[in-house]
Amino acid sequence: MTVLLAVRGVTKVFGGLVAVDKVDIDIEAGSIASLIGPNGAGKTTLFNCLTGLHRPEEGEILFEDQSLVGLRSDEITARGIARTYQNIRLFGRMTALENVLVGQHLRLHASHWSAILRTTRQRAEERAARQTGRELLDFVGLGGQEEVVSTNLPYGEQRLLEVARALGSRPRLLLLDEPAAGMNPRETERMMELMHRLRDGMGITVFLIEHDMKVVMSVSENVTVLDYGKKIASGAPDDVRANPRVVEAYLGPEVAMEGPVAAGER
Repeated sequence: MTVLLAVRGVTKVFGGLVAVDKVDIDIEAGSIASLIGPNGAGKTTLFNCLTGLHRPEEGEILFEDQSLVGLRSDEITARGIARTYQNIRLFGRMTALENVLVGQHLRLHASHWSAILRTTRQRAEERAARQTGRELLDFVGLGGQEEVVSTNLPYGEQRLLEVARALGSRPRLLLLDEPAAGMNPRETERMMELMHRLRDGMGITVFLIEHDMKVVMSVSENVTVLDYGKKIASGAPDDVRANPRVVEAYLGPEVAMEGPVAAGER
């Protein structure tokens, strides 16, 4: 398999606190991979390093063999990486479609003047963007809700809308920060199904942070575990679940003894 994202010795320090400590991770193209660990383990900090919100003090981040270190967040998005956040960050007064249109802005080419003058090219691009937005909403399961104000959507559908907005930038790698947080079992199942369709239907590699171990063990081909900023394990879900260091630091014996749960069994 081809390595799409390579993290090599990445270290991030805040004051005297080492939040991420010489972490190495390979994310293979076409895979679904998970990053797990206790609260404060450095998971979101690592995602922030991958997306340009933080610059690591040490290490290298390679996406398709090109360095991301030092690039702005919008430059990294333009390279083909998109993300969602642990806390929902929709534009609350915008409709679902308008939120997705915002996600497409890096892929649009009309100038400010053409937008002001409403040129033929600008109108055609806007029509195409709206059509793409409707298709993305339909893909994530929000077809027919284009004109609903985002804050009026149920919580689980707001999570789906965040994914649709991220897809507007046409990513090859999608980072999901706790996509199932706060969801009920049915909503969680929809999110799990969506992750598989993103990979299988759109060819998007998925890398997620998640605390729901049933989600992690069901969707992931590879799981990486952080504890106090250090990588303590990485591998197939069953191998990670049986790793004594992971059991001690995070899972506990009850989760370690459970078998994988398929989406239809939830």
